[in-house]
Amino acid sequence: MRITFQFRLIPFVAAAILVAIGLSLGQWQTRRAAEKIAIEEKLQARQSAPALQLGAAPANLDELEYRRIVVRGEFLRDWPVYLDNRPYNGVAGFYLLMPFRIAASNRHVLVARGWIPRNVADRTKLPPVVTPAGTIEIEGTARKSIGQVMQLGSVNALLPNAILQNIDIASFAASSKLDMQSIFLEQLTDTQDGLVREWPLPSTGVDKHRGYAFQWYALAALAFIFFVVTGIRRGTK
Repeated sequence: MRITFQFRLIPFVAAAILVAIGLSLGQWQTRRAAEKIAIEEKLQARQSAPALQLGAAPANLDELEYRRIVVRGEFLRDWPVYLDNRPYNGVAGFYLLMPFRIAASNRHVLVARGWIPRNVADRTKLPPVVTPAGTIEIEGTARKSIGQVMQLGSVNALLPNAILQNIDIASFAASSKLDMQSIFLEQLTDTQDGLVREWPLPSTGVDKHRGYAFQWYALAALAFIFFVVTGIRRGTK
């Protein structure tokens, strides 16, 4: 029996669409993996460099991101905010953020002080937190962003003790009327407050992106193979 191939327009269009989608999304996941690898290399290089002193002069984001930063000043206790949906080891909780006035200036830096567990019965019931009094020196990692999560429900007003999904420096400065540096600081110094400071690495998830890329490329390959095989079978029949 002679084997032939019978071309059908609709299966061809469907296969072409699936191949295009699979290749496009596979390439996107591959690029995301490459971006995470670049971040990891940059993070390792900057974390090994000596810590920089942060003063009142405007911070350069590109130069400071992922660098260890030392800053002297005091926390503003009356302006804490809480970022929701930040789990730690599978436990629901918040990131506590608080402005830190830089010594001998009126400029502030927004410090992510650490993680605290959420009240299981009432998510709006915030636990008491110890805040160091007076002038202290803390060390942390400079970040452009503290991370974004999916917005659930309505957006709460940015007020003291607000529970938020996401936050940015510009919005915090506008609401608090404070002069802010343009960076976040993930605190590393233990200030004896019981907060957890095991910050997630921004470069995590490389293997996940590679796995997704493989799945999308496999979809494209299967769509092509299915089109060819079914065409051959039709021609044979």
